[in-house]
Amino acid sequence: MALVIAIIGLSSCAAGVVGGMVGGEADVPRLSPENQRLYDHYFLDAMVQRQKGNNDAAFDLLRHCLDINPNAAEAYYYLAQYYSALKDNATSVSYFQKASVLAPNNETFLETLAQVYVRQQDYQAAINVIERLYDKNKDREDLLEMLFQLYQQVEDYPHAVGVLERIESIDGKSERISVAKSEVYTRMNNSKAAVAEMAELARQYPNDLNYLAMYGESLMMNGQPKKALEIYDRILKEEPENNRVLMSLRTYYQAMERPEVADSLTLRVLLGKNTSQEEKVYLIRQVIGANERAGGDSTEVLRLFRRVMNVDTTDVDIPLLCATYMDLKKMPADSIKPVLHHILDLAPDNSAARLHLVGYAWADGDKDRVIELCQTARQYNPDDMAFYYYQGIAYYQRDSLDQALSTFQNGVSVIKEDSNPDIVSDFYEVMGDILHKKERTTEAFAAYDSCLQWKPDNIPCLNNYAYYLSLRNEQLERAELMSHKTIKAEPKNATYLDTYAWILFMQQRYTESKIYIDQALQNLDTVVVDGDTISNSAIFEHAGDIYWHCDNRNEALSFWEDALKGDSENKVLIRKIKLKKYLKE
Repeated sequence: MALVIAIIGLSSCAAGVVGGMVGGEADVPRLSPENQRLYDHYFLDAMVQRQKGNNDAAFDLLRHCLDINPNAAEAYYYLAQYYSALKDNATSVSYFQKASVLAPNNETFLETLAQVYVRQQDYQAAINVIERLYDKNKDREDLLEMLFQLYQQVEDYPHAVGVLERIESIDGKSERISVAKSEVYTRMNNSKAAVAEMAELARQYPNDLNYLAMYGESLMMNGQPKKALEIYDRILKEEPENNRVLMSLRTYYQAMERPEVADSLTLRVLLGKNTSQEEKVYLIRQVIGANERAGGDSTEVLRLFRRVMNVDTTDVDIPLLCATYMDLKKMPADSIKPVLHHILDLAPDNSAARLHLVGYAWADGDKDRVIELCQTARQYNPDDMAFYYYQGIAYYQRDSLDQALSTFQNGVSVIKEDSNPDIVSDFYEVMGDILHKKERTTEAFAAYDSCLQWKPDNIPCLNNYAYYLSLRNEQLERAELMSHKTIKAEPKNATYLDTYAWILFMQQRYTESKIYIDQALQNLDTVVVDGDTISNSAIFEHAGDIYWHCDNRNEALSFWEDALKGDSENKVLIRKIKLKKYLKE
């Protein structure tokens, strides 16, 4: 049974354990010199095997080490890691415990044991170990941070405060520690201490109104709104645009169910010069959430957006949020387009806004507008493949094959390893269709190969590639495999069924071919016409060819006549009907 070590947080070769116990030993019997040499030999061999990745051998050697010396802390430590990998948690924990008992001064053993307890959510045991660690090394403030978190986990708030006071004695009073202490006091329902902590911080830094605002917040949170409002009034007289205070007041008046005051404060913050874009976005999201819960009156939200955008004419975050909101509310495209154009006026390289406009133009069938938008986008976002894709497709559907091919070739040049495989695959697929139309068959097939490398299940590509191979009577076995994938994916697609039937026909498997052409005829209403996708006329002509080879001559003639209705210039088809016989093209 192969062992794999996968212990998070455990070092592969912990400091102070190789070659004997270092860092303090418990009072245990010492080995004889001969047994000590024997133990050292096997232990070092175990470490060598471990470094080589021979974990089975290392495991056996370490167990033999314990046979020689049952009090070897380092052997227990490493075996504990192996037992953890074997999912034998009970043995693993007991061995970590044994190692820390036998070498009580080894900080590596103690820290690892603490990590094990934390993973097991045995927080009290972890606290005991970390307290021992801190007693040994008072320079490690990170241990105090861990203790603070763990004391909160077990809801031992007095000790959590005690840890913060220990940190404070090292670093001095700070906003971080004072806020943390106040929050813990609040959890302890000791509002007096919570407020006093923030009051002391404000007194220590009398010129910093931010600390005074935090004192006010503490008063508000601990049921003293009158005093809090007095503090806020003092601050606003000195700093009328203190957003922290304005936001606290907004929350207070919302709780007091005075929406008119709260709304005026919302607008005051949003229009304030000191309000950051992040704060504005956060606040507007809050407004939108509250608005939706109240019934979703979009007129109020849009009015707010307009007020903010009229004041802030430089940043795009708010207009982007506005466009997203309007889109989610399913507002008409004509109302969203001006916002998107406003975004592009501010930031011409904003691909999201331009792509949104491309989507609207595409939905309107305005291919010229799609091409124009994408051409401009390529100047600002030359590496964004989406714009090459939509522009190329627009050219293709407009039958501007040279422009389409050039666009796709330019788009292919920006492909990276992490590019979207669906888009890249579609690039190559359409390139293949265009190249085939231009009778550049070798290049077309190379494009199809590239398409399938990026996405082996690109069904339209598989169909077209297979059909074009069959027309050239080349690689028919490969063509059959590709075509079979398409009819498994879409078993009622007449185009794909026709392709498969025709490939079987080219292999002179006429009876099988008839089965699939009949299915294609039954599903003619599902034909997908896309690029070179086969038309109904081609399907009827194939049906006639197949029926003729299955000795159904009258039916074959009828199918050829149906085909001629949609392809009246087909000279081969005209001769088939005239001669009443199958002819190779």
